[in-house]
Amino acid sequence: MDLPLIWAGLIAVAVMLYVLLDGFDLGVGMLCHFADDEEERSMMTATIEPVWDGNETWLVLGGGGLFAAFPLAYAILMPAFYLPVIIMLAALIFRGVAFEFRHKAVRKTTKRFWNGAFAGGSFAAAAMQGLILGAFVQGVEVEGRAYTGGPFDWLTPFSVLTAASVVIGYVLLGASWLILKTEGETQKGARKWARRALLGATLAMAAVSLATLSIDPRVTERWGVSMDAIDFAKFIKVAPIPIVTAGLIAWLWRDIVMKPEKAPDWRPYLLSAGVFLTGYLGLAISLVPYNVPFAKTIWETAARDNALGLMLAGAAVMLPVILIYTVYVYSLFWGKVKPGDGYHG
Repeated sequence: MDLPLIWAGLIAVAVMLYVLLDGFDLGVGMLCHFADDEEERSMMTATIEPVWDGNETWLVLGGGGLFAAFPLAYAILMPAFYLPVIIMLAALIFRGVAFEFRHKAVRKTTKRFWNGAFAGGSFAAAAMQGLILGAFVQGVEVEGRAYTGGPFDWLTPFSVLTAASVVIGYVLLGASWLILKTEGETQKGARKWARRALLGATLAMAAVSLATLSIDPRVTERWGVSMDAIDFAKFIKVAPIPIVTAGLIAWLWRDIVMKPEKAPDWRPYLLSAGVFLTGYLGLAISLVPYNVPFAKTIWETAARDNALGLMLAGAAVMLPVILIYTVYVYSLFWGKVKPGDGYHG
């Protein structure tokens, strides 16, 4: 068995599940800032109360898996991203504290502070994830087995563009989740934000895709597309991904704008998740087999096979347990949220 490849796949799946699951509750957190009143804000948070802690499990699995299975990649990438990673983790912690404290606040000023902390922490976490993604795709400076770049190399125009894209994309996921979980005026507001976020996400995805083609000649070669020519023999092999993405975006626009009354409430979230998934596959085509773009491959950075095999045996037991628990929790709390719902209600 190609154990490094298997572990790369497991980590990629864990990261994608984190994006799809924690992405919507970060999006809901940001949208809470625009709630009409405290009752609507509490109803919005009630849609994520049963699941938001569990959603972050996949971030731990992704980071822990990278550390255990690809220690060299972890040793190179962490120094490159120390500051945004620390800010992201601090934002997630502060957001979690605010999530609880906003319900206990009595004074209006205190409640306003914790509401702002919840929305601000959600925004900061999403933005840092986007900055890390952009800097990762651009690649880091490596000599031998060590990172040799500066402490702020992660802050570039491209990483700022990807940060904006991730924030807008999470808002789209959050709005789609609220369409699924709410009714009445809250759902109408969610549809309004979904329309705006979809327009922004479409433009952002197009901009990031074009910018990615200019990062490294190997990316351009894989897609067969440059600024002055198209290699149709290569492009035809990967063309289904942008075609499917465009189709999903058009379908989602139809559901939330043109004929929302004919679309089931669960479909916008699935279509939004599909857009994220196709974008993720596009990044995979651009970067595989590098997990330190464009310096080290997954085989160069992997742990020894005996360690990978032992960890795989543990993962074969634990991952199904986590997946079953996740499915059970989501099925248990399926359905629309009503005013007064939530464990603080």
